[in-house]
Parts: sequence; structure tokens; C-alpha cells
Amino acid sequence: MDPQPWPLAWPEGRPRTPISGRKTSRFYVSHNSACANLLAQIRQLGGGRAVISTDMELRRDGLPYANQSIADTGAAVYFFHKGKWVCFGCDRWDRLACNIHAIAKTIEALRGIARWGTGDMLDVAIRGFVALPPPKPNRVWWDVLGVQQAAPIEVIEASYRALAKKAHPDVGGSTDAWAELEAAITDARKVVA
Repeated sequence: MDPQPWPLAWPEGRPRTPISGRKTSRFYVSHNSACANLLAQIRQLGGGRAVISTDMELRRDGLPYANQSIADTGAAVYFFHKGKWVCFGCDRWDRLACNIHAIAKTIEALRGIARWGTGDMLDVAIRGFVALPPPKPNRVWWDVLGVQQAAPIEVIEASYRALAKKAHPDVGGSTDAWAELEAAITDARKVVA
């Protein structure tokens, strides 16, 4: 599943700059030009399927709603490079456009590595930005089990058994799906007597 542009999907395992510790940058750049430059840098690097993730809510056409006030000015960009999702994030600056611009400048500097004849170092550097999958939102037990919240325990257990036949790693399921299913039935058994 591709990363989402809103809300901000910060790269897992990367530390955040506290909002009180963010600084004013010397970048004088608009949001639109920062985004356009970032996308151009990604294309020139050979990346594709770019998703700029921020806390700026977007309209259906992909443009931001006007006059938004956002508390978190951090930005992350996910893109596909040589068969893998990579992610760059920046939250050092107090303006969203500045954080997006800083990511673009970072990618531009990495492109310089390739231009200066040490392209193998570029691949090594990019590997450090391989994106972990964005965290999945926790689903409530009745959604995982595909039942109504008020369903009787017999219906819940029957649904669990049917789903377990597909979700278990020994029969082609994944460990993530199995763990989610096990957590759901445990929660259901606690609530439904």
C-alpha cells in the first residue's frame, strides 16, 4: 500500500524535533515552489511515485485547503527508487515549505554524488533511507473479525475460525495478519461473554 499524503506519515524509527525546538530557516520559498522543486529532484534522481506526506489536509484534487493552520510543520516524502520505497523526512524548521525545501536540497546534494563520479556511494547513501512501511492503524476487533459489534460469541468464534484458516502463516497467511486476528479474538473474548 502506498503512503498517504495526509495526515503526516513520519518515517518510523526516525526521531522528531520537538515543536519548541524548531528554528526559523533562511529559505524564502513558497509551498508550491518547494513541492515542485522536490518532485523535480526526485525525478532527476530516477525516483517515481512520490508522495509528500504532511499534516496539511488536501482537497480531492490534491491541492491543499486554503488558509489552513497546522501545528506540525514536519514533512516526509516517500518515493520509489530502484525497486524500493525510500523516505526522507525533515521537521527542523518552523515552516512546512522550508522542511519540504530542505528535503529537496538533500536530494539535490545526493544527486551531486552521482554526478561527481561516485555513483556507487549514492546507492549506499540511498539504502539508509529505505522506508519502513507506515504503521497500520489499529482496527477494532469487530472489523478484523468481520462481525457486528453486538454479535453473539458463537458468531464471533465461527468468524475467527474461518479467518484463521486463511491468516495463519503455515497456510499462506502472514505473521502480521495472524497477530492482528489473534489480538482481535482476545479482545472480543474479554468484552463478549
